[in-house]
Amino acid sequence: MTVNRLFREAPLWVIASHNAGKIKEIGALLAPYSIAVKGAGEMGLEEPEETEKTFSGNALLKARAAARASGAVALADDSGLELSALGGDPGVYSARWAGPGKDFALAMQTVEQKLAETGSADRSARFVCVLALAHPDGAEMVFEGEVKGELVWPPRGTSGFGYDPVFVPAGGSETFAEMDAAAKTAISHRADAFSKLIAAVLQP
Repeated sequence: MTVNRLFREAPLWVIASHNAGKIKEIGALLAPYSIAVKGAGEMGLEEPEETEKTFSGNALLKARAAARASGAVALADDSGLELSALGGDPGVYSARWAGPGKDFALAMQTVEQKLAETGSADRSARFVCVLALAHPDGAEMVFEGEVKGELVWPPRGTSGFGYDPVFVPAGGSETFAEMDAAAKTAISHRADAFSKLIAAVLQP
């Protein structure tokens, strides 16, 4: 059996995340392909410490841990915001800038403060998403997506999650948090990575 069939024919994919917004977004992307999904939190799986220095490293770490613990195919997402003026920060530490309480209002304020400290007018940014699939037998696949844009201040909108209220995608005027879910999903970094996963895995 080919690797893509191994993943495509699995009865369940565990989403290796405890982030409800992320699980909902991933579930919506998988819905047309009749993939049954469960979140890691729903299954009582612990979140491993993210010790890698790259998005792909952390995504694989989380997918492998969930696949081992559940005995099922696991899909992990590691994603974050990179700012040109900050040398790529917060990057893989995007969630950690929100602190243990996942306070993204604090994280957005920190980003804005650090940008101001640079004295640069460069507000260009990109969201990066790496998706990692892991099978309990050891098979793995990795897909990367991105969306470019710029940061605005103050935050705008109440939809989405994370840094969405301060990110405007290139060519747009609304932040991700001002868009409806379908509009964001169509152009997001996660959607870009998913289009590659779908082409490689879910299309016969």
